[in-house]
Amino acid sequence: MLGLAARFFERPPLLLLNLATRVTSAHPPPPPPPPLFAQSRFRFFSATNTNNNIMAREKELKKQKALEKAAKLQAQQASNTQKKSEKKTVKRGGEEENPEEFIDPQTPSGEKKRMSSQMAKQYSPAAVEKSWYEWWEKSGFFVADAKSSKPSFVIVLPPPNVTGALHIGHALTAAVEDTIIRWRRMSGYNTLWVPGMDHAGIATQVVVEKKIMRERKLTRHDIGRERFLSEVWDWKNRHGGTILQQLRRLGASLDWSRECFTMDEQRSRAVTEAFVRLYQEGLIYRDLRLVNWDCVLRTAISDIEASRVDHIEIKGRTPLKVPGYEKPVEFGVLTSFAYPLEGDLGEIVVATTRVETMLGDTAIAIHPDDPRYKHLHGKFAIHPFNGRKLPIVCDAILVDPKFGTGAVKGLYRGAKDNEMRLGICSRTNDVVEPLIKPQWYVNCSSMARQGLDAVMDEENKKIEIIPKQYSADWKRWLENIRDWCVSRQLWWGHRVPAWYVTLEDDERKELGAYSDHWVVARNEDEAQVEASQIYNGKKFHLSQDPDVLDTWFSSGLFPLTVLGWPDDTEDLKAFYPTSVLETGHDILFFWVARMVMLGMKLGGDVPFRKVYLHPMIRDAHGRKMSKSLGNVIDPLEVINGISLEGLQKRLEEGNLDPKELTVAKEGQVKDFPNGISECGADALRFALISYTAQSDKINLDILRVVGYRQWCNKLWNAVRFAMSRLGDDYVPPTNVNPNDLPFSCQWILSVLNKAISKTITALESYEFSDAASTLYSWWQYQLCDVFIEAIKPFFSGSDPKFESERSFAQDTLWLCLDNGLRLLHPFMPYVTEELWQRLPSSKDRTTIESIMICKYPSIVEGWTNETVEYEMDLVDSAVKSLRSLANERRERRPAFVLCRNEALAEIIDSHQREIITLANLSTLTVIGENDATPIGCAVSVVNENLSVYLELRGTLSPEAELEKIRKKVDEIQKQHDKLSKVTSATGYKEKVPEHIQQENVAKLASLMQEILSLEEARQHIEAQANNNHD
Repeated sequence: MLGLAARFFERPPLLLLNLATRVTSAHPPPPPPPPLFAQSRFRFFSATNTNNNIMAREKELKKQKALEKAAKLQAQQASNTQKKSEKKTVKRGGEEENPEEFIDPQTPSGEKKRMSSQMAKQYSPAAVEKSWYEWWEKSGFFVADAKSSKPSFVIVLPPPNVTGALHIGHALTAAVEDTIIRWRRMSGYNTLWVPGMDHAGIATQVVVEKKIMRERKLTRHDIGRERFLSEVWDWKNRHGGTILQQLRRLGASLDWSRECFTMDEQRSRAVTEAFVRLYQEGLIYRDLRLVNWDCVLRTAISDIEASRVDHIEIKGRTPLKVPGYEKPVEFGVLTSFAYPLEGDLGEIVVATTRVETMLGDTAIAIHPDDPRYKHLHGKFAIHPFNGRKLPIVCDAILVDPKFGTGAVKGLYRGAKDNEMRLGICSRTNDVVEPLIKPQWYVNCSSMARQGLDAVMDEENKKIEIIPKQYSADWKRWLENIRDWCVSRQLWWGHRVPAWYVTLEDDERKELGAYSDHWVVARNEDEAQVEASQIYNGKKFHLSQDPDVLDTWFSSGLFPLTVLGWPDDTEDLKAFYPTSVLETGHDILFFWVARMVMLGMKLGGDVPFRKVYLHPMIRDAHGRKMSKSLGNVIDPLEVINGISLEGLQKRLEEGNLDPKELTVAKEGQVKDFPNGISECGADALRFALISYTAQSDKINLDILRVVGYRQWCNKLWNAVRFAMSRLGDDYVPPTNVNPNDLPFSCQWILSVLNKAISKTITALESYEFSDAASTLYSWWQYQLCDVFIEAIKPFFSGSDPKFESERSFAQDTLWLCLDNGLRLLHPFMPYVTEELWQRLPSSKDRTTIESIMICKYPSIVEGWTNETVEYEMDLVDSAVKSLRSLANERRERRPAFVLCRNEALAEIIDSHQREIITLANLSTLTVIGENDATPIGCAVSVVNENLSVYLELRGTLSPEAELEKIRKKVDEIQKQHDKLSKVTSATGYKEKVPEHIQQENVAKLASLMQEILSLEEARQHIEAQANNNHD
C-alpha cells in the first residue's frame, strides 16, 4: 500500500507399472519401462506460454518438420532392423512372408490412409499417427451444422496467444476438450469446437519491437504507428498461429471452418459494438485514477494477474537493478518531504519510497476519508523545482491512511527503513509504479452481482463450476470486485472507439485536457455526427484516443463473437449459450468471470452452462515450469522423441544468460540423461487425461507417458492376435445370445457392460481420470490378461470338440474389440482409428467411414451377469495365488484347490479349464476338507473357504513358506484388531447404521477364519518338513 498521499511520475522509456499384479489405485499404472530406461529417471514438463524470442519462433516450423522426418527415419530403421533379424523366408500358411506387406504405402495428403496388408509386428506411433488427421479434416468430420436437428454441444477453445508455441498446458486443454467433443459427437450430438487465436497485445508488440530493434536498430516510435502496425500484421501472417497447426498433431478435432482471430474484421467490429453499448448504458466511463505503470512498456498493466506481476518482499534498505538506471536503485526506504500548496494554504508533507523520481511527479493522492486532508480535496500543490501544478486527487483503494504521512510524496522532512511489497513486471523486470492517469473503466458492480448469482444461487443456478471448491474463489472475487481498467497504452490491439473533441475556442488544446470533451462512437463518421449535436454551431477537431483496449476485453467477448455476435447469425441462435468452458483455474477471474459478466449483459444469457477447471502442470518434482530450470519440454518433443543433445541445443538457442543456461543444462542432464523417447500423441493425451484427478496441480513424470506408449503396443498386439484368429473370411455377428456363450465369453461381455456404464458415468460427471482408469483396467486386466489368454485353447489345433467354442470366442472377441476401441477413441484417436479400420466390418457398419463418427457404446441388455462375474472373481483369485506360489517358475506343475464347502467346490470344478490355462498348470485337482493334504506342495490361503496348493517337489523351502504364512497372519491379525477396536468404541452401536454393524461382524468372522486356515497351512508345512526330515 502507498502512504496517505501518493505522488505519481513517469520515467523515460527504455526500449529494447508390474502388470501381473492387479492394482486398485485411482490411476492405473502403465507398464514398466523397457530395460533401456531402467536405471534412468525421466520427467515431463510444460513449455512456457509465450516465446518472446522471434528467432526461436521462426525456427519452430523447421524444427517440427525435422522432428517428423527423424520420426519417419526412426520407424524405417526399426522396420529395416526387424527385416534383418527375421529369416528371409518365414512360412505363414505355407507361403513365404513378404516384408513389404508390413509397410504402409504412401498416402496422398487428405486421402484415407493406405495401410499395409499385414499389421506391423510392433506398434510405431510415427507410422500409426500419420495421414489420419488430414483425412478426418478433409472429410468434414469436424464441421458442425447450425441447421441440424441433433442436440448441440459446444466448446470454445481458449484462444492461445498468436505468439505462442504449444506447451503442456495447451496439450492438457486439447486432450480434455477433444475427449469431450469426440465422445459427444459419437453420442449423437451436433458438436462444435471452435478454434481461435488471441492477438495478445503486450506479448505480440514486444516480440515485434524486439525484432525491429534487432534487425534495424529502430524503435516503434522511429517508424510510426501506421508502419509499426503493418509490421505486426506482417509478422502475424508469417509466423503467428503456429500453435494451431501443432494442435492438429495432437489430434484436436476442431471445426477449422470457423477459425477466428480476436482482431479479424468480425471480432473487431464486435469489440467496438460492445464498448459502445456498455458506454451508452453508463457502464463504461473515463476517470483519473491510480494505475499500475510499467515504464519500459509504457502502459498500464494489471496488478492482479499472476502471469504479469511478481511480488517480492523488501524488509529494509535493498538495492535493486531497475531497467533505465545504470546503478542499482535503493528500495525499502520511506522518505518524507513537503510540497507547498497553491493559495497560501501552507504545505503538505508526503511520503515516498522513490524520492529519486520526484521530478516526474504529476499528482498527489490522498485518502478521501482522511480528516487531515479534507480541506485539500480538489486543490493543487506546486512542484518546488518546475512550478507545475499538481492536482490533489482522492483514491480510497491504493492509499493507506495509516502508512507514512498519509500522502504519497516536496521538501525533505526525513527518512526511515520501510518494509514493502514490490511489484515486478514479469515481462520487463521493471518495477510496477503507481501512476495517476486518465483511463477508461468498466463499472462491474451490477454485472458481478449477476455473475455471482449465476453460480451461487442454488434455486436458480445457471452455471456449475467443476471442481466445486472453486466456487468459493468465484464468490470471493466477485464480492470484492473493482471497476476494470480497460485502457492500455499500446499500439497493437483494438483501438478505443472514443474521440476527443478539441473546440476552436478551448484554452487548452492537448488531448484529454477536458474530461467532458469525449464522444464514444462506432466510427469517426458517427463520432462527427454526435459531436456536432453536442457542440452545435461550434468549430471542433476530432482525435481518436491513441490507447487500445485490454486484451481480456476482447477475450471476454469470445463465446459471443466466435458465433457472429452482434449479428443475429444462425450459429448464434444454434450454439449460444455454449455447453462447457474448459480452462485452467488460474484464470477463473481474469477470463471466466469477465466472459460471464459480458455474456449475460450483451448476450442475454450465461455464455456456458458448466466450467471445468483443469489442474496446473508442474514438473515431476513439483516445480513450476521455467526455462531457467531446464524443465520446459515441448509436447511435440514428447510425441516425436528427442535426444539430450537436442534438448540442450534448444536451450542454447534461447535467451538465457550464461549462469541460467548452466543451471538449465544440469537440470536436463539429471532428468533426461537419455533424452525423451518417442511416445506419440495418443500416449501423451492418455497420460494427461489420467492425471486430471489431481485437482489443483499435476506433477508430470515422463515415465508415465512412456508407459502408456508401451500400453498402446499391448492394444496393437491384442488386435494382431484377433486378426490371426478371426481369419480373412470372418463375418461379424449382428447379435449374440450370451446364454449360448462359453463361461469366459459371458464374463468378458458382462464386465465390458460395466466398463461402458462406468466410463459414460465418469465422462458425464467430468471425472476424466476415472474414465481413463476404467478403460485401462478393462483392456489390460480383463481383456488382455484374462479373456484372450482364456480362449487360446479354443484356437490351438483343430480339435472338433472346441468347434462351437471357437466360433463363439471369435464373435465375442470381435464384439470386445469393436466396443473397446470405440470406448477408447475419444482418448486415443489415432491408434483406435487404425485398429478399428483393420477389424472386419459388420453389415451395419459398412457405410460408416471412420470410428470417430461411429456410435459410442451403450449398455447392452442381457450382457450383465453377476453370477458369472462372481465365479470368475473366484477363479481369478485362485489363479493369482497359484501364480504367486509358482513365482517365476515356467514349467507346468500339478495343483490342488481345497474348497471348504460344496457350492465352492462345484464352481471351481466347473472352471478347471480356465484355472489350468490362466495359471499355467499341468493338472488341477479339487479336494475337500476330509481329503488327504497334498504332499510336497506350497500352500496359499485365498480366503476363509479356499486354499490352493502347488506341487514344488525339490524346490520347496519350508522355512520360506512358514515365513510367508507368519507375515500373512500378522497382517490379517492387525486388520482384525483394528476393526475390533472400532466395533468396541463407545457409542458404536448407537451411531453406526445396523447394516454396517452386520457387515463388520461378517468381516471379523471372515478374518478369523482366514487366520485359522493359515494356521492349518502352517501345520501342514511343518508336518511335511518333519516327514522329510525323518
